[in-house]
Amino acid sequence: MSIATPTPQTSPSPRALGFSDIQALARDDMAGVDALIRSRLSSDVLLINQIGEHITGAGGKRLRPQLHLLAARALGYDGRDHLQLAAIIEFIHTSTLLHDDVVDESDLRRGRKTANALWGNAASVLVGDFLYSRSFQLMVELDRMAVMQVLADTTNAIAEGEVLQLLHVNNPDTDEAAYLRVIERKTAVLFAAATRLGAVLCDQDQRYGQALYDYGLNLGYAFQIADDVLDYTADAAALGKNLGDDLAEGKATLPLIHAMAHADERARLRLRQAIEQGDTGAMPDVLAAIEAAGSIAYSTARAHDYARAAETALDVLPDSDWCAALRGLARYAVDRDH
Repeated sequence: MSIATPTPQTSPSPRALGFSDIQALARDDMAGVDALIRSRLSSDVLLINQIGEHITGAGGKRLRPQLHLLAARALGYDGRDHLQLAAIIEFIHTSTLLHDDVVDESDLRRGRKTANALWGNAASVLVGDFLYSRSFQLMVELDRMAVMQVLADTTNAIAEGEVLQLLHVNNPDTDEAAYLRVIERKTAVLFAAATRLGAVLCDQDQRYGQALYDYGLNLGYAFQIADDVLDYTADAAALGKNLGDDLAEGKATLPLIHAMAHADERARLRLRQAIEQGDTGAMPDVLAAIEAAGSIAYSTARAHDYARAAETALDVLPDSDWCAALRGLARYAVDRDH
């Protein structure tokens, strides 16, 4: 195996690939990851196989494993361990989704019934635990302490983020800083781990590891803020979940936080009540307040700020199709409609 040594990016207008081109570029690697996921998800416990097939068959963007593959390739990696690391990252992510859907009492994800809606909360939690433990078995097989350290720290931060979010449920006093602390741990840290591990796998120096970490972290912020905007603006069928789910769960995301800060006293009181009660019946008033405050435009601008910061972090990497794909994902994260 040979690892290319990156040279600094010098192009004044860095290339960025479109999403279909990114998928084509990563297709062979992603096929390898999918095969590995299906193989290592297998168990002699029938219910694990049933739920595993349900969640893997749901599709999804699989951005996190794809980010790892692209980051490793952008640094010249030509081995096979990146496939296993990508599968580990997807297992960790999927386990958090299973747990999230139980905590949030969700019944729809990616346009399909959630596992907890079909098999119950207990089965979803336990299969989520299975995926966590399987991911750590796969880590041990790689036998790289640096990899295990990154992923152990990351899963711990995700768990903290889940608890932190729980503390803010039905809390109308959640401000933007508190919101960002939650999404850093719940979402952004796994993006950052996925990309940083590309440098770890290649034994690259701290400069490239930090650049890819900064890219992933900022991309995670951008992706989650854009996702929270879509909860108030997207077509429900395209989004694959119920619009207004965040409000129903008592979550004050950025559009609502901004509207709360800029609404008049009467509208602010209505918003507070909607958050405290998880009242989706208040959606017309909530949407009116969000529109009046320009909260969608504000939140979208914040997402684009983070996406630009993600791209800037890549400036030290060599120009390649792989780097152009990473740039393209930063743009896709904030321009998508689902």
